[in-house]
Amino acid sequence: MKLTPAVKVSRRIAEIGREAWDTCADNPAYDANPFIRFDFLHALEEAGCAVERTGWGPQHLSVEDENGRVAAVMPLYLKSHSQGEYIFDHAWADAYERAGGRYYPKLLSAAPFTPATGARLLVRPDVDPDEARSYLLGGGLSLCERYGASGLNLNFLTEAEWEWAGQQGLGRREGQQYHWENRGYADFEAFLGALSSGRRKTIRRERREAQGAVEIVRLTGSELTEDHWDAFFRFYMDTGSRKWGRPYLTRPFFSLLGERMADRVLLVMAKREGRWIAGALNLIGGDCLYGRHWGCVEDVPFLHFELCYYQAIQWAIDHGLSRVEAGAQGQHKIARGYLPKPVYSAHWIADPALRGPVERFLAQERTAVDQEMEWLEEAFSPFRAGE
Repeated sequence: MKLTPAVKVSRRIAEIGREAWDTCADNPAYDANPFIRFDFLHALEEAGCAVERTGWGPQHLSVEDENGRVAAVMPLYLKSHSQGEYIFDHAWADAYERAGGRYYPKLLSAAPFTPATGARLLVRPDVDPDEARSYLLGGGLSLCERYGASGLNLNFLTEAEWEWAGQQGLGRREGQQYHWENRGYADFEAFLGALSSGRRKTIRRERREAQGAVEIVRLTGSELTEDHWDAFFRFYMDTGSRKWGRPYLTRPFFSLLGERMADRVLLVMAKREGRWIAGALNLIGGDCLYGRHWGCVEDVPFLHFELCYYQAIQWAIDHGLSRVEAGAQGQHKIARGYLPKPVYSAHWIADPALRGPVERFLAQERTAVDQEMEWLEEAFSPFRAGE
């Protein structure tokens, strides 16, 4: 299928449309990732989360085939800051601006506010991926020049895209998260059986105490109501205000998520004396459960571990999912069976004076991250030897 060389820029994802966008997002290679779907990205725009006013100006790219059908798309934003990204470049920005440069605006391809790996160069399954990716990347670099942006950044892209981006001359960055992997466990007890005896005892005690203090409910699909979202938003605002001062997501976003993606949502809620007191939001992918947000209005020992980690593992086992990605940060996750895994980003810096130092830093950082992940697993893995 021949592609036209022109790359279109859309200031709203609605200009591309659900059918055209999801035809590209439905590529089997992307594991039905919920964060690259039209409905998720559109909800962020419609609810006022990822818009110009918040420093996330949509600049989505699309490429058409010779018949005028959308063949590839790229979620893209013109950023006036580095908030809500989870790949941290603040030190680059500070150094560049101290040297007299202007780091913002910059261009970012990502699922906003979402530290989850997923395709960033979405190509229709019947289209040559390298050709389509080349057009999208070229369009992004052209936009850098048009806006005077400091660079083009692709966050949490797939390993295949990361390798490809490096071949195109982008700087490759590696970070780490903590993921749980399903090794064919029949149930949660089988998972516990793979752990050291000390960890088994600790997890059983944590679960016993948390479950004994509250009623836990797992909600998805038509079970979700606006009352649930009202309660969860209170939890989200409490946690967001304490952790980073200004929560990124608005109350309407959660309603839109429940309205348009209810079957992709798993909301784990805790109730005590008839009152919702805590909750954890997950999104369901093709082979992965993605933990996203947690919050509470009462402190209950070990409830965070139960709702965010153990309930997620149990759901993944019950539904045959291969892994759980529990979001950013958190070395304490290792003791709960979540081991270090690499995450990837790629960066093109417009100014050679900044590009050189950044690329040297990235090379050193990749080595350090690989060594740290190896050390963490060897030193702290809760699994029995040989597991």
